[in-house]
Formats: sequence, structure tokens, C-alpha cells
Amino acid sequence: MKRRTFLENSLAGGAVLGASGLTAGSCSTIKRTRKSVQIQENGKYDILLKGGRVIDPANNIDGVMDVAVSNRKIAMVGKNIPAADAKKTIDMTGLCVTPGLIDIHVHVFHTFSERPLSVIPDHHLFNAGVTTCADAGTVGPASFERFLKGVIEPSRSRIFAFINIAAPGMTEAEQDPRTYDVQLSVDVAKRYPEHIVGHKIAHYWTGTQPYDSLHTPWANVDALMEAGRKTGLPVMIDWFPRPASQGYPARTYRELILEKTRPGDIHTHNYARHIPVLDMNEKGKVNPDIFKAQERGFKFDTGHGSGSFVWRNAVPAVEQGFISDSISSDLHNGSVKGAMLDMPNIMSKYLCMGVPLEDVVRRSTVNPARQINHSELGTLSTGSSADIAVLELEKGKFNFLDTSGGRLIGDRKLRNLLTVFKGRIEFDPTGLSYPVWEDVPKDNDYWVNQSGQFF
Repeated sequence: MKRRTFLENSLAGGAVLGASGLTAGSCSTIKRTRKSVQIQENGKYDILLKGGRVIDPANNIDGVMDVAVSNRKIAMVGKNIPAADAKKTIDMTGLCVTPGLIDIHVHVFHTFSERPLSVIPDHHLFNAGVTTCADAGTVGPASFERFLKGVIEPSRSRIFAFINIAAPGMTEAEQDPRTYDVQLSVDVAKRYPEHIVGHKIAHYWTGTQPYDSLHTPWANVDALMEAGRKTGLPVMIDWFPRPASQGYPARTYRELILEKTRPGDIHTHNYARHIPVLDMNEKGKVNPDIFKAQERGFKFDTGHGSGSFVWRNAVPAVEQGFISDSISSDLHNGSVKGAMLDMPNIMSKYLCMGVPLEDVVRRSTVNPARQINHSELGTLSTGSSADIAVLELEKGKFNFLDTSGGRLIGDRKLRNLLTVFKGRIEFDPTGLSYPVWEDVPKDNDYWVNQSGQFF
């Protein structure tokens, strides 16, 4: 199938999504009048999200339902939950209600002056429907306690970390194998298991620098894998292939994903320009080693960023069935201004490549939760943390950019309208949870002039 034909077919909008038989239009911007929020003093539920399309792949749910929240937890997901049972009932008609999004590749060590790359997490995550993230190697074992005290503890959002094998973190130390401190990485990971979800490498010897006895082709991967084996944690790899040179063998993708790594390990930036996604000797077919790696349980992560997502790799790959196991942003102070923008924008790109909405949500919630060994997240299961994203699917004509100068025209776009984290509404720019001002009860503090001054 030619690329243009594939895109035209995948943009037709007729695909049936999930067991419910609902199409993507079921949570699109159809002109409707939603009921105003209903607020009352008493009720066994704190919040009731009523009548939205609930997509919870962890529980095989995809249909019009209600979601009730109580005491910071999911209390119930079902049909026709009475509004009389809730203190606040919010009409979700025409909207998608999903678990809070999970982004396992971000850079949020904003107090790390050694590499001024990161953003302040609470300024970006909730806006995008993201309730859980993992910093991907900005922090190293020697800087982790700074990260804990300066970022994790004061932030409202839930933050985990893949710690860099280079002890200082994501600095020039990544180029110096003498900084790869396996034992310190292991010790710190075991000391903070509630925060550290894995180990990370990136950016090592990616150009034409000559190899030597210190800078060998697999120096960072070998150190990373040793740390991963000793902690039992997954590793995340940002990697660059290189040909054989100076008597050293080639650093190949096949060896990385089929031999060096384990099931559950993760390659991020899987559609990047420098990754051999397609076998050009076979007329653009997906590299068969990728499917072999997936069969053995190896994971592939988007890691979009500002330089790691190109349509010429992504579109043919998705067409042939190679879809990232997890969708992630590579959020940093450069990517938020370019083609990446935020998680809903990346999810929209997968929709416009023909991936069904339920599957896009799966790869943005339960899949990444399981990859970081936190399967209690990414779900709307009763008793789980009330982390929720409410998404609107807009229909129209939209331009989506890759990171190398390419553009794709799509007919749908996701936008986050409401984020609930641990049962608290953290983001609601359109006022779904707000009453019209004239309807605020007259005994509410809203009507109090706090200054006490009157004419």
C-alpha cells in the first residue's frame, strides 16, 4: 500500500474502537450542550464524572459509563451512578475519560544547573493529562538526593526516575566510562526503591570519535546491564549505531535488542532518524529484528523529544504493525516549543497514523505503568489512586510535525480538558467543574467581600 493511500484510509475515521463498537467520534467536539456541574453538600462520592466514554484498557473497558471518586480513590466505574450520591457531578458527555497519562521519558531535574535541560514538572504535566512521569537519566546516583529533595518531594505530581549510569547524571560525564559507577547505582536504587524504577544511558560516543581502550563500543551498555542485573530493574537505552572501525566491531541494533538486553528492557527514541527501523534493502520493510525483539519481551518507547521522531520511519512502521509499546514525550525545555508539545499531541499523531484510540490510550497508561513495575497505576480499578485525564477529540484539519522537517496532515486531535490527581482536580481550564457564577449558592464564600469595605 502506498503511503498516501495508507494515510487517507487511516484518516477516514471509520475504524471501530474497542469492544464497545464506539468510533472515535464518540468523544469528539460534536456541538452539544453539557449540563452544568451539580454541587451539593452531602454525598458518598466526592466527584462523579458522568456519561463520558470511559477507556480503561487495563480492565478492558471502553464504553459510556460513570466514574465515581471518593477519598482520593476510584470508588466505582459503572453505568447510571446516581448524581444524588455525589457532592460534585460533572457532565462528561462527548468526552473521553481515561486513567491519568503516564510519561516514562521526561526531564524534570530543573534544579540541576550542570545541565539546564529540564522543566518544572507541575508547570507541564497536569496540563497534558499526565499524572505520573519518570525522569529519564537527567539524574545520576551521585545527584539523586538533590533530585529527591529539590524536585520529587516538593512537586504535586508523581515522579519516578531512571538513574543515569554516569554518577553525576546527564552531563559530559556520559562520555567518560570512568564515571560509570555500577555499585553506587545499585546502592542508591536499593536505598530508594519507592522512587527509582530503572537505570538509563544516553548520548555516548555517537559521532566519529575514535575508540580507545577506555571508550570501547559497548562501554556504557555493559555497565548499564550490570547495574540492571544487580537490582533486577529495567534499563532504558538512548543509543546510536556505529560501523566497525579501528579494529573494533560494529555497534549494531541487532546486538543491542537481541543479545545485550533482557525482556522488559526499553529502547527509547524508537522512530528516531538514526535508528535502522526500516530495511531499505527490502523496500522499506520493518527491520525483522524489531519483531523478534518484541517477541522476546523487549520494549520500544517513543521518546519523541526535539530530534527523535520522523514520519519516514513512523508511518511505514505503524502501517506494518510496529507500534511503540509506550508513548512518551522526552519532555524538556526544547521539545515543549517544537514538534512534540505534549502527550496529547503525540497521541494524536498515532491516531492519525491509524492506531485505534483505545490502543493509543493503552500505550499511554497501562503499558508504561507495567514497564516501570507499577501496575497499580494506569488504571481506573476500584481502590486505585484517582488519577484521571479527560480528553476531547477534535475533528478538523491539523498539521503534525516531526523533528526533522516533515509534516503530516491529520483529521483529529486530542486535547486535555481536565486532570484529576489523587482525587483532586488539578487542571480544568474550561471550567467543567465550575458552576456558572450566578448559580453559586448565596451562602458560599464566593459572595463575601474579603476586604470588608463597601460604598
